[in-house]
Amino acid sequence: MERKDIIRAVMEKEYQISPEAVELIYSSNSPEDLLKYILSTVNDSVIVIGVEDIDIEGFAAFSAGESPSDKINALVPEERKILSGVSILSSRSGNPSSESDSFLVPDPLSEPVLSSEPDVITAAPDPSIKPSQDSVPDSSVQDMVLDKAYESAPDTPDASNTPDTPNIPDTLDVQSGNVLSDEDSASNLASDSLSSAKAASPTFSSHSSLAVNRSASSFFGQGNSLSSFPSNRSFRTEPSSSASERGIFSGSRDEYKHYPGRNPVTVVSDITGHSTCVGEYMQFVQYFRDRYSRLSEIIRGRINARPIESLKRRSFRRGGDGGSEEISIIGMVSDISSTTNGHKILSLEDPTGSFSVLIRNSDKELFELASKIILDEVIGVTGSITNDGSLMLATKLIQPDVPNNVQRRTGSHGKAVLISDVHVGSSQFMEDSWLDFLDFLKGESDSEDMRELAASVRYLVVAGDIVDGIGIYPDQEMELDILDVYEQYRKAAEYFREIPEHIRVIISPGNHDAVRQAEPQPALPESIQAYFPENFVFVGNPAFLELDGVRLLIYHGRSIDDLVATVPGVSYQEPAGAVLEMLKCRHLAPTYGSRVSISPEKKDYFIIDPVPDIIHTGHVHTLGVQRYKNVLLVNSGTWQGQTEFQKRVNLVPVPARVPIVDLEDFDVKILAFD
Repeated sequence: MERKDIIRAVMEKEYQISPEAVELIYSSNSPEDLLKYILSTVNDSVIVIGVEDIDIEGFAAFSAGESPSDKINALVPEERKILSGVSILSSRSGNPSSESDSFLVPDPLSEPVLSSEPDVITAAPDPSIKPSQDSVPDSSVQDMVLDKAYESAPDTPDASNTPDTPNIPDTLDVQSGNVLSDEDSASNLASDSLSSAKAASPTFSSHSSLAVNRSASSFFGQGNSLSSFPSNRSFRTEPSSSASERGIFSGSRDEYKHYPGRNPVTVVSDITGHSTCVGEYMQFVQYFRDRYSRLSEIIRGRINARPIESLKRRSFRRGGDGGSEEISIIGMVSDISSTTNGHKILSLEDPTGSFSVLIRNSDKELFELASKIILDEVIGVTGSITNDGSLMLATKLIQPDVPNNVQRRTGSHGKAVLISDVHVGSSQFMEDSWLDFLDFLKGESDSEDMRELAASVRYLVVAGDIVDGIGIYPDQEMELDILDVYEQYRKAAEYFREIPEHIRVIISPGNHDAVRQAEPQPALPESIQAYFPENFVFVGNPAFLELDGVRLLIYHGRSIDDLVATVPGVSYQEPAGAVLEMLKCRHLAPTYGSRVSISPEKKDYFIIDPVPDIIHTGHVHTLGVQRYKNVLLVNSGTWQGQTEFQKRVNLVPVPARVPIVDLEDFDVKILAFD
């Protein structure tokens, strides 16, 4: 047994393991038996298996009386598979309805390491994650459960006696060249267009909606077999006390980071110190399963959805109005294509399979909504199924979105100043404007009104790019006044030390800062934090905070680039519109593998759940403020003038504009310091 086999077996059991523990197991006389013994006896509360969790004496005593293989053989079949290195995601060989694997599954251990830090596996994961010890149900039992779920539905007539479903209004000619003259050939599109696997590789290549094809295994592992769908292990959701507190922000409040004082801060969610990603294939699978599980849970409260696998097993009766029975599914968008007649086809996946959905351009409202759907978004679809059961004609699309009855939190007082993209070190850094801003915070403005406003400021929140960094874009060094990144941070710290102590400063990183480029990003390293005052709060990107009870979600906003490129009507001039699309998706970076490099952590830190009071973004150097269903969306501007690089990409910044939010009524004032 090699070291990589030990890591793989532990990950498939949904634990992590320290390098020291790997070495201890590898160097033992019987590493395979020792590993099986550890996995069968490890305490339920353990998340990262360390040396202290390995009971060598107990293993020796156990081996003397009963062989470890006897204990392993007593486990249920699925547990034996996990311990022997067989993935819980593999297809059932005995299920005639399962699709055969027509693709090559990449070797999990051949993937390049995503993280630049080889020892990140030793970092303690989020304590809210508790490994499940539930065994995967036997596939035959799951078949019975699936059938039971629909046995209350009226018996459907034999498909041969069912009148034909009306044909699609126009001939569908997909841009790939497949001519579709009737409903049956349209249905073939559903299977033909899903022919290649989405590479589980940390090489993040760009893709377009017409050029990318992803197979039925692209998100959820090989085969998307039904056997993994009901598994508590595969679909573990975080415990929560209420619907509004579920997801990554749930769990005991004792696990949060608290910064007490006159202006208290609670860090509810942050990747800092919890990254376990090493770029393994299974981690990509876990990441997408977590994303699907939690977003589909939100949608499932609004529609009664079926697993996609069930669509391939049953025919559907015609409704009372002569049309086909309407059903609903929830899936992750794996492909978007258009026909020559202007219709749109979405390929959806859930952990049980994949299905194609047609949105007709004759339904103007639905088609407009579908035009804003992007790759990897989780949506619900309601519609009717064609006679051969391979294509859905959509009548309704459901996004996770924010509920209409979301309540605004009240009771806090004072102001929060939201800024981003300071870019200290750049030759275009607007130092004079910045010094005027510092004078305002210190209460040294000429205006009495400004001094009174400054006295009410309790928080200053910085959403990334404190400094300009080094080597971020071509020829950047030609536009720098400070060529050393550490000197840039020292200079930034000098500026920030002038901020009065009664203002709590919170700093999150961006793509110009000295942290890993893959998101979610941890907080700035302690060596850099040491330059700044001790009462500053450093968090990762993104981070979910409570400012004296007000919920604030900070995200630097790099995914705005993706949304501008793919969603009609979204532009850099109105960045709050991009944040609005994130909120409708309930995800800060929906498309995976485009401009934003995303680290596949055990859980998806980009899901927006619960709904915050304020979402604060930056990155694009333009100012935007918008309200949506009692959520305030603020994209702060910059303190950097237009660079040569920005001129080449036609980006016109809005510098030295400062949004100030009243924490009691969320009223926003924009101050100008230019």
